[in-house]
Amino acid sequence: MLGTFGGALEARKINASDERLIAEVTGEIESDEGVLVIRRVHVKFTLRASDEAGETIKRVHKVYKDQCPVYRSLQPAFAITSSYQLV
Repeated sequence: MLGTFGGALEARKINASDERLIAEVTGEIESDEGVLVIRRVHVKFTLRASDEAGETIKRVHKVYKDQCPVYRSLQPAFAITSSYQLV
């Protein structure tokens, strides 16, 4: 997901390389008949970018998952959400 989001930003001339874009992933695991199962995952992106790029970043964040192989592969199995923060 990091690569897809970063690539979509780069395609719109927003630099996401050199550690400008990082991701922190948290998951929620539950027991299902004694077996640990991933139920939810949240990806929090942190991006160093100008405030002027804010609207573009917001639009990219809304749609990048549609083209993300990881999201599309895993989303049927459990809930995946993401958010971003500009710094």
